Amino acid sequence: MSGRGTERVLELIEWMSLQTEARSLTEIVAELGLPKSSVLMLLRMLVEKGYVARDTSSHYRLVRLPGEHSAQNRASGTLWRVAYPYLEEAVKQTQESAFLAVFDASERVTYLNKLLPEREIRYDRDITVSRVAEHVASGCVLLASLEPTAFEAYLARRLPNDSDSKLIRKWVEQTRNDGYAVNLDGRVEGASGLSAPIRDAENRCVAALNIAGPRERVVRDQSRIRDVLLTTAESISLALSSASAHYAISKTRE
Repeated sequence: MSGRGTERVLELIEWMSLQTEARSLTEIVAELGLPKSSVLMLLRMLVEKGYVARDTSSHYRLVRLPGEHSAQNRASGTLWRVAYPYLEEAVKQTQESAFLAVFDASERVTYLNKLLPEREIRYDRDITVSRVAEHVASGCVLLASLEPTAFEAYLARRLPNDSDSKLIRKWVEQTRNDGYAVNLDGRVEGASGLSAPIRDAENRCVAALNIAGPRERVVRDQSRIRDVLLTTAESISLALSSASAHYAISKTRE
């Protein structure tokens, strides 16, 4: 794509991020003052890439910005950027460690980043190493978000042993009922944690928030940690859903 073509893509994305409703091709062409053929080509590309949606009346709306997670793209840069201040506050309130987890392409749990409390005894983990989903609370939350057929397929692939799958089914069902997962006996000796889902504007679980610490402290403070966890996950979900609106406000103030 030429330099001018790149500029036009950015102009179109930025203009669409300011719109509160879907716009027709005619409206977009008139507002941007670009050739109709060029705008149509750009819109088709953005629809194909999952940035823009076209409805049945041939109106277009921006559904995500570059860096945001989607079914077609596992990018999580926006997720981490949006979540960061809320994780900071959660760590401050609980004085325990916070992690943001997602599924990778092989349905293992990978951590985008972590924030640790300023205290001498704290829980840390190597986030460059992915985890088996059923081994960690974050993974249980992500498994609980799968459609029933996808969850059954996962169990068939990973846990052919009936006794193992029954335990995971029970944990996942409890997580669905409670809205969060608890793991008081973590794979790391002496570690415990709680996790809750982070959802996008379509109510899809796109990540799991995990607050973890030494088992004795987590057990003692479980109720308080749970409250902070759920409040933080909900705040991040709302902020993520409003990411485009926040972006629009920032552009208006420039």
